Amino acid sequence: MKKVIYAGSEFLTGDDITFALLSCSQALAEAGEAETVSLPVVEPDGAISAVTVLIGPASQIVAKDASPDLEELVDETAVERLNAIQRRHHPVAVIDGDVPKTVEWDGELD
Repeated sequence: MKKVIYAGSEFLTGDDITFALLSCSQALAEAGEAETVSLPVVEPDGAISAVTVLIGPASQIVAKDASPDLEELVDETAVERLNAIQRRHHPVAVIDGDVPKTVEWDGELD
């Protein structure tokens, strides 16, 4: 679990969610854009709720380890939403490692 400090507020959320939030924030900052995102959080009484934050070029987010006694908050949907925003601004090319190093060409154009 991580404690995220943002805009004078603090909230607890899972490690993967925090990492995705930071990566998404970095991508948006580099693109000079902003977005509003919702994240699942653990309330002081242990209940799960959500926060909505605006992240972008001016975001100053700090994350630090929270109490190890807390059960890790996992939300694959939230992580995927944040990762999708990050990928939209930082697309990754996939290279096929099985492509031959040389290509034979017979000189003919089809």
